[in-house]
Amino acid sequence: MIYDIIGDIHGQADKLIGLLTKLGYRHNGISFIAPQSHQAIFVGDFIDRGNQGLATLKIVFDMIDNGQAQAIMGNHEFNAIAYATKGDDGEYLRPHTPQNRHQHKAFLDEVVFHSKLHQEWLQRLYQLPLFLEFDTFIVVHACFDKLAIDHITPFLKDNKLSCDTFCLLHQTPQHLSALENILKGVEATLAKPFYIIDSMGNKRENVRIAWWHDSFKSPNTIRPLHTVSAASFCDMSHIPDDFIYQGEFHLKTNKPIFIGHYWCTGTPKPLSTQVVCTDYSAGKDGYLTAYRFDSQNPVLSQHCFVQFIH
Repeated sequence: MIYDIIGDIHGQADKLIGLLTKLGYRHNGISFIAPQSHQAIFVGDFIDRGNQGLATLKIVFDMIDNGQAQAIMGNHEFNAIAYATKGDDGEYLRPHTPQNRHQHKAFLDEVVFHSKLHQEWLQRLYQLPLFLEFDTFIVVHACFDKLAIDHITPFLKDNKLSCDTFCLLHQTPQHLSALENILKGVEATLAKPFYIIDSMGNKRENVRIAWWHDSFKSPNTIRPLHTVSAASFCDMSHIPDDFIYQGEFHLKTNKPIFIGHYWCTGTPKPLSTQVVCTDYSAGKDGYLTAYRFDSQNPVLSQHCFVQFIH
């Protein structure tokens, strides 16, 4: 079986149609149909940024319903549910701050907050598993953190959240941290007054960790933050060289892992001999990207990437 693993779409339905067509998928009036012995897998982040979120969701879920694709939840789907869900204290689980409203605006402009259409799509988002694990590979949005997964597995059914468990897991910082590690990636907190500016111009006191780095294949290794940060050299240039990453993350599998989330640029290539990112900034001005993974030949290669360039 060939799995076409497709990166973050972020409301760019035109790019999705272009990429599917380039990959040989054809629409039969119900959904896009995969070429023989192929199946699409979407790594999440279907909404926000672009203004074609609904069209994107319809394409993806039509394919799922028609047996042509599988998909997982991204942090933007997770955030969308939290933005519309109140906790026991009556406050929304994702605060309605100006920054959060701006990030979610494109989708809310299409569905209208708390409308029937909005509620229908939120229920569909609950149907997305947090990760997919096959015999020969794994698909997860941001990080395959086995400790985090083991921590929340008792609350999941078929790797999926329910409305009750979604709220329950938000009540405990340890549970919420485990969810965020899977959907948003492992991070290190910088000591004040240090911070970085992310790709969207926001000031952040947390730095994303490149958990695919070889040092994470061994536990309890001293890792200078500069060597395992996923931030650019420019972003990290003012951070002291003696900062150490002291998290507990340890990569506990040898299977190939496919992710999105990280806004890669340039010529696509595997992040390591084990990890491939398929997010090449389609939500901004980049290219929607897929990796064609042959389950019978699991060696990762930069020649397996396909991008839609329009």
